[in-house]
Amino acid sequence: MAKAKTDAQRMREMRARKKIAEEQRLEKLLAKTIKLQLFHSTNDALDRLLIETGINEPQDVITRLIHGAEHLTSKQKKAMFL
Repeated sequence: MAKAKTDAQRMREMRARKKIAEEQRLEKLLAKTIKLQLFHSTNDALDRLLIETGINEPQDVITRLIHGAEHLTSKQKKAMFL
């Protein structure tokens, strides 16, 4: 005969299910994880951008920069990246 679960056991199981669901959601959303090492001057520039924009997450700033760069003209991209 199965023993009834306590509230604490039910909560642990619910948290475990939520954690698995969140991991699966992120797995579907994330295309790539990038490990990025920054030199001091680049890190300082990133820190200044975080402060100036009020954004708290470095990955958010980097994501916005990538999407913003998409809107540059070909000439602007060549000047910036070449």
